Amino acid sequence: MTSLAVELEIPSAEHVIVTDDTLSVDLSDGRTISVPLAWYPRLSHAEQKESNNWELIGRGHGIHWNDIDEDISVEGLISGKPSGESQSSFKKWLEARESRITGRPT
Repeated sequence: MTSLAVELEIPSAEHVIVTDDTLSVDLSDGRTISVPLAWYPRLSHAEQKESNNWELIGRGHGIHWNDIDEDISVEGLISGKPSGESQSSFKKWLEARESRITGRPT
């Protein structure tokens, strides 16, 4: 018995747009992938200035938002995978963010 292994070429990201409810990524193969912003809680809680401050990493195979410490892979977007961050991790991040904004310790 033989098996056929198909190796897929993952396109790279070229441009990113974040709206109030959608993350859209233009890919090198001409497609645009759009997913609900709710899939990425950190990104959905970001200020517009923060969500617009992205950079391509890994030759375009990922997107990084330094201000909110978020990384999203193109492969994950294409696969339809939302954030894998646990609720407790997100809660800690959100509390630290709120204390930074208000100037009060958590």
